[in-house]
Amino acid sequence: MSSRYERLKRLDHAYVWHPFTQMQDWMADEPCIIESGEGHYLVDINGKRYLDGVSSLWCNVHGHRKRELDEAIKAQVDKIAHSTFLGLSHPPGIELAEKLISIAPEGLKRVFYSDDGATAVEAALKIAVQYWQLDGETKRTRIASLGEAYHGDTVGSMSVGYAETFHRFHRDLLFPVLRLNPPHVFRYYEGMREADALKHAIDEAEKKLAGEKDALAALIVEPLIQGAAGMWAHPVEYLRALREICRRNRILFIADEVATGFGRTGRMFACEHAGVTPDILCVAKGITGGYLPLAATLATEEIFSAFLGEYKEFKSFFHGHTYTGNPLGCAAGLASLKVFESQKILERMQPKIEYLRERLAKKFLPLDHVTDTRQWGLMVGIELAEDKQTRRSYPVEKRIGHKVILEARRRGVIIRPLGDVVILMPPLAIGDDELKTLLDVVCESIKAVTER
Repeated sequence: MSSRYERLKRLDHAYVWHPFTQMQDWMADEPCIIESGEGHYLVDINGKRYLDGVSSLWCNVHGHRKRELDEAIKAQVDKIAHSTFLGLSHPPGIELAEKLISIAPEGLKRVFYSDDGATAVEAALKIAVQYWQLDGETKRTRIASLGEAYHGDTVGSMSVGYAETFHRFHRDLLFPVLRLNPPHVFRYYEGMREADALKHAIDEAEKKLAGEKDALAALIVEPLIQGAAGMWAHPVEYLRALREICRRNRILFIADEVATGFGRTGRMFACEHAGVTPDILCVAKGITGGYLPLAATLATEEIFSAFLGEYKEFKSFFHGHTYTGNPLGCAAGLASLKVFESQKILERMQPKIEYLRERLAKKFLPLDHVTDTRQWGLMVGIELAEDKQTRRSYPVEKRIGHKVILEARRRGVIIRPLGDVVILMPPLAIGDDELKTLLDVVCESIKAVTER
């Protein structure tokens, strides 16, 4: 290792606290320090190249150092890097809002910017509750969500997306939420057939939501696939049913498309597969092509109109952040959406999605310790188990998922696990040969680790 690497390692171990990382293990290990990127590859400070199989945490769309995005950001830097959106506006923020509305599910008309997925969700929850207060239905303060959901790590997003492993130490900070069991709970944990599991999930949602309709402000869901829970996929019929139940009971429907938006499922937004429009839509991650932190919460004109009034009525949405609507992020977002169009990203994804589906069925499912594969578009979860037939998990201390990603890293591929679910989330523009390499390496890494 170079002296520069040793210096940076020492400084990292002395001063840095990494997210979602057991630092005792981290400080005992040799860190991978990324210095640059090119196309769909990351390059560490020692010059080793790694295929970015997790899109730099699910957000990279077109690859690293994409010329069109680089040039857009540089051009914006020559004008201004940041100006507040509180009481002022700027061209990239205005133009990106127009573009987002033009591609969003029909009926969404207003864009509220924030910084990341969790803040987009926080804004959505506060908008939903305030909307009903302004509408005179002051008892509508509760939120419903799906079991095993994940919506971020701020207090509101933790409340609606509680995960025992992540959030148990903060339980007393959180507000109570009405939980619905999604179809996979009945299918995988109770052994029901797919059709029966779907019916049970819909029936339960109907009963619970109707039973508390006068108290519920909104239902928030991750459409089609619950990402951080382990890539649990749902049929489009479930999303349609939830939307219809909410409509009948006058409950606002919030779609958290932080992970699923901007092409991840094969359509621009996952809601499009089911042909539904939410009342509120949360987006982040891929909004800037994976370049800069930016998020948005989109709402209907009906919701927006409830916040209009005389200043003395104090109906305003008193919410925001220092970097809300950052011009650099908005410029990157505009450039990214232009690339979607000019390079026909969604059309070019379709053969890759089918190739993934075939490889998962033919090469991964037959492996002795792969008990399930789950996919929507270019979002994939590969579940590993000590006993395939009974789905008995490996003991936590074995850290099988972690060992698989280390094995893949040695072979030149970066991925991340969710426990013992190996996640594949390549950039949407990944080449055919690169996708084959990703799958080959992950397959061999799983075999290497589980057969030891």
